Amino acid sequence: MPLWVYFAFSNITTRKGAVMLILACLMFTVYCVPWPLLFTGPDWIGNLFLIEDWSWFATMVPVTFWYWLSLRWVDNHQGWADA
Repeated sequence: MPLWVYFAFSNITTRKGAVMLILACLMFTVYCVPWPLLFTGPDWIGNLFLIEDWSWFATMVPVTFWYWLSLRWVDNHQGWADA
């Protein structure tokens, strides 16, 4: 197993756990879009989405992509432990 895959899933032993991690990262990536900059009308958007710059989004996109590539590598090399 390459080091970049090991670092991604060092404490995750099942495919289900890895998929849940990727889905959580995707949800957080969508949350990290600075919605108050895009929609200035309703006040509830600014109260719900507190991020006002693109730095978190720019961080989450490559991290999510890294987890997804790691999942593909483990899937292609039958790296998940048999349950």
